[in-house]
Amino acid sequence: MLEQIGKAAKAASYQLSVLSTAEKNQVLMTIANRLEAQSAPILAANELDLADARANGMNEALLDRLMLNPTRLKGIADDVRQVCRLADPVGVVIDGGKLDSGLRIERRRVPLGSVGVIYEARPNVTVDVATLCLKTGNAAILRGGKETYRTNAATVRVIQDALQQQGLPAGAIQAIESPDRELVNQLLKLDRYVDMLIPRGGARLHKLCREQSTIPVITGGIGVCHIYLDKSIELEAALKVIVNAKKQRPSACNSVETLLIDAQIADSFLPALSARMAAEGITLHADARSLPLLCRGPAAVSAVTEQQYRDEWLALDLNVKLVDDLAEGIAHIREYGTQHSDAILTRTIQHADRFVNEVDSSAVYVNASTRFTDGGQFGLGAEVAVSTQKLHARGPMGLEALTTYKWVAYGDDTIRG
Repeated sequence: MLEQIGKAAKAASYQLSVLSTAEKNQVLMTIANRLEAQSAPILAANELDLADARANGMNEALLDRLMLNPTRLKGIADDVRQVCRLADPVGVVIDGGKLDSGLRIERRRVPLGSVGVIYEARPNVTVDVATLCLKTGNAAILRGGKETYRTNAATVRVIQDALQQQGLPAGAIQAIESPDRELVNQLLKLDRYVDMLIPRGGARLHKLCREQSTIPVITGGIGVCHIYLDKSIELEAALKVIVNAKKQRPSACNSVETLLIDAQIADSFLPALSARMAAEGITLHADARSLPLLCRGPAAVSAVTEQQYRDEWLALDLNVKLVDDLAEGIAHIREYGTQHSDAILTRTIQHADRFVNEVDSSAVYVNASTRFTDGGQFGLGAEVAVSTQKLHARGPMGLEALTTYKWVAYGDDTIRG
C-alpha cells in the first residue's frame, strides 16, 4: 500500500513542479472554498475522533487542540487563502552571472519533489502542510496522529476533490489513513519516492526518524525553551513576559519551560513570581536554592528533578532555577535546551549581546516572549514545522524552506577548453 502511495506522490510531483503561480493559487482557492462547502464530513469525523480521545482520558488542553468547529474550519480555510497571497519562491533566481568560459549561469529555486510529514494530533496541520507543499510545487504524504486519523482522512478527501476539479492527480496530497505505527516504519524507508521527511512530534519520534530513516530528515518542534532573568530587569515587565510565554498556549512547542533567575534578585523576585503564578494557576518546580523561598508563597511548588529540565511540560507547569550569573544561565541552556527558542530579559545591552551571540538556538529573543517562534509571526505567512537543526532549514519553515535549487547554465554551443 505504502509503495503505491509513494509512486503516486512522485508522479504527481512532476506535474506540480511545472505549474504557474496563478495555477497553484487557483488550486488553493478551490481547496479553501471546498473546505467550507464540504465541512460536514470533516466535522463529523472530528466528533468521532474527539469521542475516542475523551474515552481514552485525553486532557482538556489536548482535546481543545484536537477539536474542530465551523469557526475553526473557516479560519483554516482563510489561512489557505492567505497562502495564495504569499510570494511564490519557485523559479526565483538566487544568484548567478557570466563566467569566463562564456556560460551564463544561475542558481534557481525549484520544488523539493515529494515531502513526507509525520505530525501530532492537530487537524489544522493537515491543511497547513498540504497548502504550503502545493504552493511550492511539492507533493505530500501526510501521517497525522492516531487521535485524528478520521479527521485527517476526511480533510484530505476534500483536498483531493479540489485537486481533481482542477485537473490534478489526487496523489498530489495523500494521507496514510491507518493509525498502524508499522506504516511509519515503512514510510522511513521510502527513499525511492520521498525526497524529504519532516517529523513533528515527541522526542521518541525524532529519535526513531534520525536512526531509522533512509530519507533526509528535518527534525524540530521539541521546545525546551528558557527565559533568563537578568538582575537589571524590572519585576512587572518580567512577569508580563513570563505569563505570556507560559500561559498564552502552554501546549505549544515555543512555550517557556524553565526560568533561570539571577540569584541577586531572588529575595525580591521570587515572592512576586509565586503570587503571580498562583493567580495564573501555574505550578512551579524549583531547584534547591529557590525552593525554600517559593515554599513561603501561595503558588503550588515542588522540587524539580533533573529529568524535568530536559522535558517539555506542555502544560501550566514551570521550572525555576537560580543561577549566579549569565555564564551559568547560558551553560544550563546548552546542557538542557533543544535549540528551539530562548530569551533574555535584561536592561543591560552587553548581557543581551552576549546572550544572542552565545546561545545557539534557532530563535533567540531579547526582552520578548518565546511564543513568537511561528511562521505567521515571523512574517513567513505560515509554516510547515520549526526546525531545530542547521541543515537545510532552521527555525520556522515557510515556503522557501520547501524548495531546493538547481544550477542552470546557458551557452552558445560552448565547450570546455
